[in-house]
Amino acid sequence: RSPREASAMASARPVVSVFASTDDKTVATLPVPDVLLAPIRQDIVHRVHTNISKNKRQPYGVNMKAGMQQSAISWGTGRAVSRIPRIQGGGTHRSGQGAFGNMCRGGRMFAPNKTWRKWTAKTNNNERRVAVCSALAASAVPALLMARGHRISGVNEVPLIISNEIESITKTREALALLTTHKASEDVEHVKDSKKIRTGSGKMRNRRYVQRKGPLVIYANNNGVEQSFRNIPGVEVACVDRLNLLKLAPGGHMGRFVIWSQAAFEKLDSVFGSHTSKSDQKKNFSLPRNAMANSDVARIINSDEVQSKVRAAKQGFAKPSQKRNPLKNLGAMLKLNPYVGQVKRAEAAAQKAAEANKKRLAPKKTAGSKKANGLKTQAVKKFKETLRATPTTPCAAFLETYNTIEELNTTAGTV
Repeated sequence: RSPREASAMASARPVVSVFASTDDKTVATLPVPDVLLAPIRQDIVHRVHTNISKNKRQPYGVNMKAGMQQSAISWGTGRAVSRIPRIQGGGTHRSGQGAFGNMCRGGRMFAPNKTWRKWTAKTNNNERRVAVCSALAASAVPALLMARGHRISGVNEVPLIISNEIESITKTREALALLTTHKASEDVEHVKDSKKIRTGSGKMRNRRYVQRKGPLVIYANNNGVEQSFRNIPGVEVACVDRLNLLKLAPGGHMGRFVIWSQAAFEKLDSVFGSHTSKSDQKKNFSLPRNAMANSDVARIINSDEVQSKVRAAKQGFAKPSQKRNPLKNLGAMLKLNPYVGQVKRAEAAAQKAAEANKKRLAPKKTAGSKKANGLKTQAVKKFKETLRATPTTPCAAFLETYNTIEELNTTAGTV
């Protein structure tokens, strides 16, 4: 099977219809070019669009003398004021005011804009071509067109291809009639309704209004098509030999509604090449390929060809047990070091012997010692009560209880 056949099978529709310019009848069918089946890379499109859009910027900046045209000098230290330069002279409110600094009234801005800033950005030529291929592939997906905001619910087919008579239209009313015939006028009306005054200062800088983008008409030969479509709000025209990413993906958002002429659609393979042939116009360019010819992974895995080679699933396998910490789990430690069991038994026997020896050496308590301890406790209690007595308490009671405690201590020591 050739790559061309494989890519056609990967497409939802291997052929597309060509409609007449006067009505919505099909006059021919065309195979889908390989460029419309290229991988859709949003990251490349966004990066390239960002760089390319910088190339139209005009330099801007402030006057190099702005904020610096005063006679000012710092007062120095020791005067309890900041060291910012101050206007010289006297007799006016301006004298003594701070100058030059970006924090001062009438001073220069911080880091003044210079006209010799690097305004443009370079982009690899091959990267630009891949971005254009991705934008073209996205223009053939109805879901992406609707997600971008285009009104295509009544359009017969996406991509929409019109016979070559579209390139010979010279009047705008004929162009509007063609858009109405193929249900594309709904998108144009949406553009008209979206026209609003721009927010911000741009409304004072010759860009007062903003509106959405409508269809993009791509032609091969300009026999009047550019002059007839260019005055319709939101509609743009482009030549298939000079496709621009800024038109195919405005704002870096893929999914532009594209209306093709038959000649332009047939020319895509020669402009961008295919999976079997190189491009006639773009030197050393190969069309990007999909990582998978069929992205339905579940269907591939469940196919008879794959399942016939797959090993059958094992039955009754043991559930993997949780790993135990040998420092906390004795069973896990015994698996690693069986000698640990003997060590722990020896430690238990030694601890038991130490407790027995301690019990044997401890002094035995007799009945006399127990009685002496009880009398001592009562004497201590009485002694504490004498300590809480009033100043009028005679000292004899204190001495009596103290002597009693000393005698009991002596008796307990001899027992």
